Amino acid sequence: MHSYRVSRMAEDIARELSVIMRGLKDPRITPMTGIVKVDLSGDLSHCKIYVSCIEGMDAAKKSAEGLQSAAGFIKRELFSKLDVRKCPDLKFIADDSIAQSAEISKMIDEVNG
Repeated sequence: MHSYRVSRMAEDIARELSVIMRGLKDPRITPMTGIVKVDLSGDLSHCKIYVSCIEGMDAAKKSAEGLQSAAGFIKRELFSKLDVRKCPDLKFIADDSIAQSAEISKMIDEVNG
């Protein structure tokens, strides 16, 4: 039962965070930044959020820096939207999986076409 609650909360955080990210005005955060994965600790106190950009790893690192600097604002917004007693600490980590998947898709299209 405990792991079900953690996974459900991680999904809720990912959903609400994607809405909050659209409203951020930081120029470091590119509009094509996506959430790849949300890892939430078992006690719901720490949350690692993996973000990726189509533009590549450098853009993902800049977006992660911008999101980390806005972590206080994001945490406050999450707390107001989620029904929790305590909002977890947020850590944003750059990931290049979206760029890799776009590259693989491009290679597959070249082989097929």
